[in-house]
Amino acid sequence: MTAPLRVGVLGCADIALRRMLPALAAAPTAELAAVASRDPAKARQAAAPYGCRAVHGYRALLDDDAVDAVYIPLPAALHAPWTEAALTAGKHVLAEKPLTTDAATTARLTDLARARGRVLMENVMFVHHGLHRAVRDLVADGAIGELRSFHAAFCVPRRDPGDIRLRADLGGGALADTGVYPLRAALHHLGTGLRTAGAALTHPHGADPTTTPVETSGSALLTTPEGVTAHLTFGLDHAYLNRYELHGSHGRLTVDRAFTPPADHAPVIHLETPGRGRALRVPAEDQVANTVAAFTAAVRNGTPPDPVTLVQATLLDELRAAAGTPTAPAGGAAYSNSGGMP
Repeated sequence: MTAPLRVGVLGCADIALRRMLPALAAAPTAELAAVASRDPAKARQAAAPYGCRAVHGYRALLDDDAVDAVYIPLPAALHAPWTEAALTAGKHVLAEKPLTTDAATTARLTDLARARGRVLMENVMFVHHGLHRAVRDLVADGAIGELRSFHAAFCVPRRDPGDIRLRADLGGGALADTGVYPLRAALHHLGTGLRTAGAALTHPHGADPTTTPVETSGSALLTTPEGVTAHLTFGLDHAYLNRYELHGSHGRLTVDRAFTPPADHAPVIHLETPGRGRALRVPAEDQVANTVAAFTAAVRNGTPPDPVTLVQATLLDELRAAAGTPTAPAGGAAYSNSGGMP
């Protein structure tokens, strides 16, 4: 029997505490080996429920030979330097999305992972839920006729002023935070040939982007070579919305709670055709557990980085350019033994 993959966690971010630590601890193919923080007390508090080791400082975790892989839930601007450090230290990496803040850095890190023979995976969890395979099967079977357009939205209510998602120096902003979801869904359903047709990024109160930290909302229009359009909406100052739709020549598919369904939630695909509407229920799945399983399987099989990760990063750069917003600075700020965030 193959030994479980020994995973260390760099940081005590909310997503790590709520979702990934429990999933790693419960996974039969993984062992939660350690949690690192620049604050020893936070590391001990996070590690205690799982009986794993608490480590002071991210560098100390990367130097630990009893750790095979790391999960990086740090702010977006810190993904690149710590991913590079982890790969260089010989660790496999599962990093939160977006993997980096620009396509050039994403390309460099995926090349590094291949050169080192290490797995590098971006933590996009929803693609590991069977719901989206069911949607693709329905479209392929002609349930809505010829596909005409894709519409997706992921919006969340206003954040506290000090929220890291509103800090430009940490890679914040609506596009990187909530925009990645509808963009990745468009790539998932329409393929990697998407081209940018236009984009708008809105700063608070319509202010000049040069004087406001980050955009809080946005929209984008992309097209496939065949002319199928993708309409994307995202934001950090909205009524909650988490949905996508596929429109065809004689029908429409709608999926609510598309990106973050709870493990016990059985999603429903709403299929509408002329004169008829149906609700097709899909079995509940734990997409967090599925993601951990996919990562450990990738390590076991030596799977190279998913090319979609770089396509997505390139499109994010293109959307910023189309909106007249400079590309986010490359992740690579100086980092110390303890790392940026706790």
